[in-house]
Amino acid sequence: MRIAVLMGGKSREREVSLRSGKAVTEALLRKGYDAIPVDAAEDVTAKLKEIKPDLAFIALHGRYGEDGTIQGLLEVMELPYTGSGVACSAICMDKVLTKKLLIYEGIPTAPFTVIDREDYYQNSGAVLEKITNDLGLPVVVKPATQGSSIGTSIIREEKALDGAVAEALSMSEQAVAEKFIDGVEITASVLGNNEPVVLPLIEIVPAQGFYDYEAKYTPGGSAHIIPARISDQAAEKVNSIARRIYRSFNCRGFSRIDFLIDSSEQPWVLEVNTIPGMTDLSLFPDAAGHYGMGYDDLVEEIVKLAVEFWNVRT
Repeated sequence: MRIAVLMGGKSREREVSLRSGKAVTEALLRKGYDAIPVDAAEDVTAKLKEIKPDLAFIALHGRYGEDGTIQGLLEVMELPYTGSGVACSAICMDKVLTKKLLIYEGIPTAPFTVIDREDYYQNSGAVLEKITNDLGLPVVVKPATQGSSIGTSIIREEKALDGAVAEALSMSEQAVAEKFIDGVEITASVLGNNEPVVLPLIEIVPAQGFYDYEAKYTPGGSAHIIPARISDQAAEKVNSIARRIYRSFNCRGFSRIDFLIDSSEQPWVLEVNTIPGMTDLSLFPDAAGHYGMGYDDLVEEIVKLAVEFWNVRT
């Protein structure tokens, strides 16, 4: 089977995507697939027409790769691909839509307010006052459509709020300010199509500050503790919510769902990642390893799940 591994792209997560794509390509080659790396930064349609793959393995992160854009292109080209579809990808990449759907489903997520760029530029004072009145301090400010914690800030003093909001809105037309929840950060890696399996939960402990871009992708930037140091009851709540989100959001293949567990053992959903990192420092391969599935086997399983969904002839 010929597989085009889409990597790189145009987003702010390009370098991480290149690392994920390189690792995936090498794993597929070791498994005997005809794997061809494709940088999706430009001319991706022409490259795919020339290669004529049977399947695209999407190892793109962030905008244009994780937001339904490349998925839509591949569907127009009638080229099967790994991971979630157009609608699911678009919703999960947008933190505003994700939180609204979580609320609709009755799934706990931190209280929040949406910040529109136009409203902020017209009357920043009123926007900042609404954030502090509605949520208090500290708050977490995030661009609505970025991944890997890019542009995310934890604001503990009112004087720092304006700069954080301006930075977030420089990267996205909307930003989210959400109430800071002090707790244990947990991630649930989910693998499968109609019968998803939640892999061993991971507790994330940043070396300093919070789990930002540097902590994610710098050696020694964070510790992954498996199994997570939470009670069996809290773990079961997380697993149950993760499966529920996976099904209700119509995820497929693989996804990673991030949580905070507060002092009362209540899980709060942070976000849903439809194309988790696949680097040597990434959480999903780490969880799979503790499940007894090595990196190469994990990559092949993701391919098999796509083949199953699209009914690809092998």
